[in-house]
Amino acid sequence: MSKTTRFAGPGVLGALFLLALSAAPLGAVDISGQPESADIPFAQRYQTVQRGGVVRAANSSITCVVPQSDNGPNCTAAKDGGPGVNGDFEMYYIDEDDDLNTYNSSRAQLVLPKNSKVTYARLYWGGNLLVGEQKPAEDNGRVLIAEEGGSYKQVLADTRIAHRTADGTDAFQASADITPLVREAGAGLYTVAQINVAMGHSTAGAWGGWTLVVVYENNAEPLRQISVWDGYRTVDTEHPSHEITLSGLRVPERAGGRAGFVAYDGDRGRTGDTVTVRTSGTPGAPGAAEEPGREKAFGLGDAANPADDLMNSTISGPGGAFLRRPAYTNTLGYDSDVFDIGPALAPGGTGATFRFTAESRSYSVGVLFVQADTRR
Repeated sequence: MSKTTRFAGPGVLGALFLLALSAAPLGAVDISGQPESADIPFAQRYQTVQRGGVVRAANSSITCVVPQSDNGPNCTAAKDGGPGVNGDFEMYYIDEDDDLNTYNSSRAQLVLPKNSKVTYARLYWGGNLLVGEQKPAEDNGRVLIAEEGGSYKQVLADTRIAHRTADGTDAFQASADITPLVREAGAGLYTVAQINVAMGHSTAGAWGGWTLVVVYENNAEPLRQISVWDGYRTVDTEHPSHEITLSGLRVPERAGGRAGFVAYDGDRGRTGDTVTVRTSGTPGAPGAAEEPGREKAFGLGDAANPADDLMNSTISGPGGAFLRRPAYTNTLGYDSDVFDIGPALAPGGTGATFRFTAESRSYSVGVLFVQADTRR
């Protein structure tokens, strides 16, 4: 499903856009030439069985500056992990670089185990185009990235772009295969800039960010099935749950595993957002429910992510925090989290179903990546 990332200089953008208008499939297109859809079913983007794993670097692109009302939550406290959601604040761009030509930029460290080889890398970015201002949708499929010590390269989306207008928002997610860049640059601090997000204030609020998902091979690690899935689904009161099922697992005894996801507009402190995992193909396995043929669901959650408020504007995961600039605890609407799913992997399992739910406020999920110990 993936293609080689296209890097383009400013001089060819007009030609690319004209070509896209004449040759693209049905539906709106942006500067990248890719069509848009309000809802994209989740599908497998990449899968492999190898010794190694999957890691990610991520950061948000916009944050609060001042409360919208005198008695509202404190912006500084909110960024440090206190109460507050994006609709409470006037929101403004994060801009960490020294480049006057960029209006937003943030950084995060990609950490790879020693002697690892990058086998796949995909960059995801997204946000809300309608807040106090309206950003043009034609810029959704374009972003800048720089490896540590390097200069910006322009990346254009290489697959269908999610673009949904509803409930006072104008949200999108785009992505591109950037394996050659990451394979050459390796671990280090990556900077992503010019994500098409809007600033200001609205009831829905501003949000935006990026996640770099990287699959690596390393002979010192267990044999694992590694899967990257993406799409765009909104979970709300009208559609209170969404399931994604990974098949082809061969779960051994005492298997370990991790799963990560990217989600948008999750509000800290508003409960009802949950994610559960259940292993299929293991009737009678330890931990299975008593009902024949139906396995016990394992709820995700940890110290940074309460089980009933999983979409709580965090970038977190096992193994300790990686370097981010800035490193706000509350990202005010952007989630890129990784969880231990070892307890959910019943021996003999052949599949795993991830169920995303919401009770009140909506959120959108765009990426799911999983590593699970396997056997030949």
